[in-house]
Amino acid sequence: MGSAINNRMEEPLLGSEARNISDFKGRVWEESKKIWRIAFPAILARVTSFGILVVTQAFIGQIGELDLAAYALIQIITVRFANGILLGMSSATETLCGQAFGARQYHMLGVYLQRSWIINLITATILVPVFIYTTPIFILLGEEEDIAIAAGTISLWFIPILYYFVFSLTIQKYLQSQLKNMIVGWLSASSFVLHVLLSWIFVNKLNLGIPGAMGAMIISSWLLVFGQFVYIFGGWCPNTWKGFTTDAFYDLWPVIKLSISSGVMLCLELWYNAVLVLLAGYMKDAETAISAFSICLNVIAWIFMISLGFLGTACVRVSNELGRGNAKAAKFSIKVILCTSLCIGVFFWILCLVLGRKIAYLFTSSEDIAKSVSSLSVLLAFSVLLNSVQPVLSGVAVGAGRQSMVAYVNLGSYYVIGVPIGVLLAYVADLEVQGIWIGMMCGVILQTLVLGYITWRTDWDDQVNKASERLNKWFLKPSEDESSNHRPTQD
Repeated sequence: MGSAINNRMEEPLLGSEARNISDFKGRVWEESKKIWRIAFPAILARVTSFGILVVTQAFIGQIGELDLAAYALIQIITVRFANGILLGMSSATETLCGQAFGARQYHMLGVYLQRSWIINLITATILVPVFIYTTPIFILLGEEEDIAIAAGTISLWFIPILYYFVFSLTIQKYLQSQLKNMIVGWLSASSFVLHVLLSWIFVNKLNLGIPGAMGAMIISSWLLVFGQFVYIFGGWCPNTWKGFTTDAFYDLWPVIKLSISSGVMLCLELWYNAVLVLLAGYMKDAETAISAFSICLNVIAWIFMISLGFLGTACVRVSNELGRGNAKAAKFSIKVILCTSLCIGVFFWILCLVLGRKIAYLFTSSEDIAKSVSSLSVLLAFSVLLNSVQPVLSGVAVGAGRQSMVAYVNLGSYYVIGVPIGVLLAYVADLEVQGIWIGMMCGVILQTLVLGYITWRTDWDDQVNKASERLNKWFLKPSEDESSNHRPTQD
């Protein structure tokens, strides 16, 4: 009798538990659909865009080892220096557009995009001398003269790419914040395929050498930007793009301050690898060390583009929900994105461990470089695993407009801890490139732990209030035509 009563009492409890599990699975599924709607095209765009740089390196690597080392220096130091500034400053557009879209201030997205163009164009122009005077800069930094001279020739070809960054990065964040970034993904993928074809024709068939490889990059990159212009100006963003406006020149200073803090945040992270490549250039066999290290960094950076896709996704989801005033949805989204990114990181971790030495032969036929890359394969694998978590936490901070806080974390983690440990292990403990890489991993581990703790301790209701204050402060009233639109169409 007692047993029967207990069974009847347990049945409602079990039913309630089953409903809770079913409800949780439903929430995860719905959130996953929102995440992948943003993440897939973002990953596709970033992987293929960065793939253009990697493919160019692969073709240049077949031309000669000196050219490969010179290109590696340019790409990882000069280009990353400029890209870090422009990408970081563009993340201000990501924060503002995402929160404005969540708050249904649709017309402000076009204004924020134009403000970012003004700020980034000025910034890019200031950076041009770095590409013109690359050779004396590298010689001043102590790099070998023949590598520095070759790098100076290649760097001039990157000036059109510098201005490509201005438009491509900002447009991508503008479209991504309103869930329209699928077009960017397909345009970028098409540009990548075209680049591979052009590189093969220019380098292998026409024997144009460095000009052929770099010319293919410029053509394919700018075709991507022209495609984005056609999409925006052609009427596919009717509620967020109302044409060019003088409003873009108003309230620039607050946007500049947010852009600078965003730029510092990402620059400190992206320049970290550049510092490590510079350190590799001071080793005994500098040409081999730079080439091997840059190959590993390019592999990790290419996989990192997937993580950057989740960084952008975290930013969009968090900024949209904060703009809507929904703190609980923002927290739940963070958890789902972290778990998804970590699962993908584990997959690539295993892949890097399995492939090992074979990775190098995608870029070079040199046995010395391949051997050096092989010695870094385990460190490469664990770096990939770490990078599946850290970018998501950075994206959460960007979505909340907390770039300044992350800048301080990056400064301490990378430059106070990571670089000194790398120098000690490389030159004092005589671990050379492995020592530099271990120092890099120490910086990433510390950064991940600190950002994880900050995210866990964040009061998201307070972040909702801060987002509302920011949007109200910079809000401009729409015209009558704009206010008649209620909801933008979505892809």
